[in-house]
Amino acid sequence: MKVIDLRSDTFTQPTQEMREAMYSAVVGDDVWDEDPTVHHLQATAAALFGKEDSLFVPSGCMGNLVCVGAHCTGRGEEVLLGNLCHIHVYEQGNISSLLGVHPRTVPNLPDGTLCLDALEAGIRTDNLHYPITRLICLENTHNKCGGRVLTVAYMQQVHQIAKKHGLKVHVDGARIMNAAVALGVSVADLCKHADSVSACMSKGLGSPTGAVVVGSKDFIQRCKRLRKALGGGMRQAGVLAAPGLISLTKMPARLHEDHANAKMLADGLSRMSSYGVSVEGAVETNIVMFRTTQISAAKLCELLLSTSDAHELTDGRVAQPIEYGKGPEATNGVDNGTGVSVKVMPIHGDVIRAVTYYHISSEDIQLALDKIEGVLKAWVKTK
Repeated sequence: MKVIDLRSDTFTQPTQEMREAMYSAVVGDDVWDEDPTVHHLQATAAALFGKEDSLFVPSGCMGNLVCVGAHCTGRGEEVLLGNLCHIHVYEQGNISSLLGVHPRTVPNLPDGTLCLDALEAGIRTDNLHYPITRLICLENTHNKCGGRVLTVAYMQQVHQIAKKHGLKVHVDGARIMNAAVALGVSVADLCKHADSVSACMSKGLGSPTGAVVVGSKDFIQRCKRLRKALGGGMRQAGVLAAPGLISLTKMPARLHEDHANAKMLADGLSRMSSYGVSVEGAVETNIVMFRTTQISAAKLCELLLSTSDAHELTDGRVAQPIEYGKGPEATNGVDNGTGVSVKVMPIHGDVIRAVTYYHISSEDIQLALDKIEGVLKAWVKTK
């Protein structure tokens, strides 16, 4: 059976080079600040992002949390962030529950940005009834907005607002390398207007886990204390830092392939408009959002998983055998496609998300498109 898993780039597997680096990593006790491979990773990350210092953390979620906490040092202080951003939607409200930081949301525009006027209007005045605004958080690329990219110019505009009001700017850069590649700029240039960045080394960069936080030396020291308090102190962490070095130094050079595959998928989906398929917004990196008016997102995802010759529907109808693999590149000998299973994810409402990454080829994309079209064709015939 051929499984094409497009649910997330978190399913990326470490490369062989990463596995070998993990095996041979020189390690020490990182809680004692004595792991040389972690030191190398942190120095590499700081130089790459153009910041004074860096800290290795177990996850991007913890990276965001320690950054917010290091900026907002008083309980009840406030952060401005998008209503669709990952920190606000997908991290269990941890900045409130664990740090006592108050979130104030600004609506995300379809391209992932925040309206600059609305952002500035959200900054609190000096009034004893209000929390004190300390921080602005951005997300680049923006997950729920379909992998959209925030430009250097936009980042500079946000920085100018923050500086005017004495605020700091943090970037949730889970896929910041994708943004830099899409814009054709260095990640240092993209992040020069941010006070801190949290960047995942998993996802499309392939590490099994881990993220780096970058910022000033004093800021990183505050992050380090928070990391320890949150249980993020690691001992022989060099075995995880070793693949991270490869993620930062080698893997960004191939991200354009993932972007090309995402555009290929979006183009193919756009040609299925007769089945009510539409792509949501521009595809700028490795995330594709789409919907169809003919079938619910949950049902389409269910049928795409099936590899049987006939698709039994929940209402008792049977969709007859579908032929897949008819595209010019889909010649992998996969039983004429009946053994193809495609995994995609409903993300909100009837919108489905598909994400490309290291292990997804253009041949896989063509097979997935054939499968999607075949399932939709069979569904329409049974109506």
